[in-house]
Amino acid sequence: MAEPTAYIHPDAKIGKNATISPFAYISEDVEIGDGTWIGPNVTIFNGARIGKNCQIFPGAVISAIPQDLKFEGEYTTTVIGDNTVIRECVTIHRGTKDKLKTVVGKNCLLMGYVHIAHDCIVGDNCIFANYAALSGHCIVGDFAILEGMAAAPQFIHIGKHAFIGGGTIARKNVPPYVKAAREPISYMGINAVGLRRRGYSEEQINTIQDIYRILFQKGLNISQALEIISKDFEDTEFRQEIISFVKESDKGIINRG
Repeated sequence: MAEPTAYIHPDAKIGKNATISPFAYISEDVEIGDGTWIGPNVTIFNGARIGKNCQIFPGAVISAIPQDLKFEGEYTTTVIGDNTVIRECVTIHRGTKDKLKTVVGKNCLLMGYVHIAHDCIVGDNCIFANYAALSGHCIVGDFAILEGMAAAPQFIHIGKHAFIGGGTIARKNVPPYVKAAREPISYMGINAVGLRRRGYSEEQINTIQDIYRILFQKGLNISQALEIISKDFEDTEFRQEIISFVKESDKGIINRG
């Protein structure tokens, strides 16, 4: 259903039972999935690929061209997963030649005034509170949470199940399963509450905590800590994920506060 005051380009693809509210603007190269609600005064530019049963609230701007001086008009997209909620005045820019797309996964909640810049890849089930922001080329794992006014400069990687405190600037990579806050950003323990909510057992949580004790609290350098973790801990998925994340962090990881 589309209100008569909305503008929808005739070549846009609108799914079944989608709602386009008054004064929304839908560009030519746009796809909107079944059951999605587009609120009043939402602007959706070329390249947007919006999933099913999403909600996009007034003032949001989706798939605008990137704020990147290297952008040369190349064809890129913005992909929004199913069931994602995008609140008032959120801005999500499409990709550049780096990744050719910006992605927000399924079942995410982006609260008011969140900004996600070009070429960011955000996983499923993430929550970004008001005014949280990602600069270009950032990667955020599944179930990550950014509290209000948290931010990340370009190329930062935030691991799955990580929790970043309000007002924190993530100038280094944030490994999976941890809490991080303060200035400069520091390790504040593991995200035990979030892990319990998502079905992790106490044994798994304790193991993750023990791994990070080696990494952050024993006075070891990174190579020494990873050697001990590889030798002393069972080869589980989360152990390997932590090791791989640290080894691949060319910008370095956060420090112990």
